[in-house]
Amino acid sequence: HRYVDNQGVPIVVKADGLAAGKGVVVATSLEQAHQAIEYMLTTNALGVKHNQAGACVVIEEFLAGEEASFMVMCHGDQVLPLATSQDHKRLLDHDLGPNTGGMGAYSPAPVVTPEIHSRVMREIIMPTIAGMKKDGIRYTGFLYAGLMIDAQGKPKTLEFNCRLGDPETQPILMRLKSDLLSLLLAATDDQAGALKDFPIQWDTRTALGVVMASQGYPLAPQSGEAITGLPPESADTMVFHAGTVTPQPGQGGKGEVLSAGGRVLCVTALGHTVKEAQKNAYEL
Repeated sequence: HRYVDNQGVPIVVKADGLAAGKGVVVATSLEQAHQAIEYMLTTNALGVKHNQAGACVVIEEFLAGEEASFMVMCHGDQVLPLATSQDHKRLLDHDLGPNTGGMGAYSPAPVVTPEIHSRVMREIIMPTIAGMKKDGIRYTGFLYAGLMIDAQGKPKTLEFNCRLGDPETQPILMRLKSDLLSLLLAATDDQAGALKDFPIQWDTRTALGVVMASQGYPLAPQSGEAITGLPPESADTMVFHAGTVTPQPGQGGKGEVLSAGGRVLCVTALGHTVKEAQKNAYEL
């Protein structure tokens, strides 16, 4: 509490542990920061696996700028960048409401210009690969760098994940024209250049995904609600299921799709512009 008072706001308070993307409070007032600390240290509503010393929080500098998701595939020294994307975390329209696990995303992210793309590869991705190699780790898989890019175009790393991001994956996969299985197999091939030189192809259009969340998300999402109106698949649209179940008659169900989690669906569409992709997704 003293540290926050000394630093002032805005400031970022994080639960120290896995909190399913919901353990972050971007505090714009001292009262909000102190409330977040109390909440995280005295309750375990976020389900964080705390350290042996008890509950912990991480307090971080607030970074101003635009967030972007920068994902690559790696196989040892071989690195293949994927399409860029940008998600948004706030629950409500107009950047209001609490931070969540992600309420939607679009690809590509215009904030990642060709110059910034080169800089991220040179200053963040390749040094990370080299650092893992130095530690004896020959990493194979997805490497996700969550970036904050300031007004001067300087990228800073917020986090790393060794998976595709959610909800960024859905728009990225909508734009992937290459065969996903061939790409995954290339990432396990020891042949020189098998992954790095893979002829990956992307749809030039924009893909945008809108997350449909349960009432009460993120803290107390309701479950078991029937979902109707699911559209047939098409080449330019797809509904990705995240928190759904389909109980069969033997399990007391009627074969209908029910909600079973906080973020339930990601409704994703392609369009020639971000606006058109957004319109198509909302119509869907």
